[in-house]
Amino acid sequence: MKEMHWLQETAEKVDFSGAAYVKSVHGQEFFQNGYRNRQEKLLFDKHTRFGIASGAKIFTAVAIAKLVEQGKLTFNKKLKECLATVEFPNFHPNITIHHLLTHTSGMPDYFDEEEMDDYETLWEQLPMYRVRSGSDFLPLFQEKPMKFFPGDRFYYNNAAFIVLGLVVEELSGESFAAFVQKHIFNPAGMPDAGYFSFDKLPGNTAIGYIKEEDGYRSNIYALPVRGGADGGVYVSVSDMVLFWDALFQHKLLSAEVTEQLLHPHVEVDKESSYGYGIWMKRNAAKIKKYYVVGFDPGVSFHSAYYPDTEQKVVVSSNHDAGPYYIVQALEAQWG
Repeated sequence: MKEMHWLQETAEKVDFSGAAYVKSVHGQEFFQNGYRNRQEKLLFDKHTRFGIASGAKIFTAVAIAKLVEQGKLTFNKKLKECLATVEFPNFHPNITIHHLLTHTSGMPDYFDEEEMDDYETLWEQLPMYRVRSGSDFLPLFQEKPMKFFPGDRFYYNNAAFIVLGLVVEELSGESFAAFVQKHIFNPAGMPDAGYFSFDKLPGNTAIGYIKEEDGYRSNIYALPVRGGADGGVYVSVSDMVLFWDALFQHKLLSAEVTEQLLHPHVEVDKESSYGYGIWMKRNAAKIKKYYVVGFDPGVSFHSAYYPDTEQKVVVSSNHDAGPYYIVQALEAQWG
């Protein structure tokens, strides 16, 4: 495997701590900078597990699509018809699965960026050590009013994916994590991936770090003790490449359902669209890049598939930022 030493200058400029992995028909390249554990000075490798925050939304979308494929659901089914065990007194009755998957539902979010700018303040209302499942998030948004009419516009919404996770559990009769393991991680051959608790992390897992004036602190008190359907999975860079392979080779879903997942359902701006749990960059009418991103305190992530070249890139960090600039540098190198 080749080493991308030329990325070092970019990594130092942006204080990048993490790993980058590129795989194409021509081979594979790996780059790492910083430490997965600063105290012990432990380095990253291809199998280091990283939290990937909202990068995990694609797994939730694939889980929902699997239920569609199994005939237990349709994308246009109304939420109230497939989640009978949870009450949402102020939600519009016409919210559909499609609306939730495309951030167009208009439902309230538990972290509303129009009202809040510090994610850690959430845990002043609800102790983070009590949040271990999707239902544990409900007090943060369950009774809030709608923001707009379903389908009116795109507004990024984490709580919508928490709700989708609850739908998966109700219709499958399994925990969300177990369903994803069975229908995504196992078929894709992703041995390092999982929804792990902060207090039960497996070996070779990157500790997330938050920068302060006097150095770095870990993010152990900044995030839910166990994440879920909106973002909380741990994935290695090599596992994420296996996921892209499995998705585009139809090992996870049929070609027809995969096409629905990857369709540009919502135009976000002149260059960007959103499918089901996945972003797309367009050049005219052509999709040049499918990608997922994630940001949390002590976590940042960017992974993409380029259909023209079949290249896959995964950049994971245990700092708040950095992957965007690494991906930019890679794309500039490719021309």
